[in-house]
Amino acid sequence: MAKATKAKEVLVVGTKVKDVIKNAKLQSSGELIQAISDHVHHLLADACERAKGNGRKTVRPYDL
Repeated sequence: MAKATKAKEVLVVGTKVKDVIKNAKLQSSGELIQAISDHVHHLLADACERAKGNGRKTVRPYDL
């Protein structure tokens, strides 16, 4: 049996994401907001590691 993974905290505003998609005359799936948020978590984790690797305690835009 596959191990259930706990969903990470949502970091994006779902209604804003859906507005962008709606303005493009498209629809969004129910899993989209969580998938975007998971991607943001990954981007931030990588940015934190880069900042640490450069001896900084401040994450900067170019760490993304």
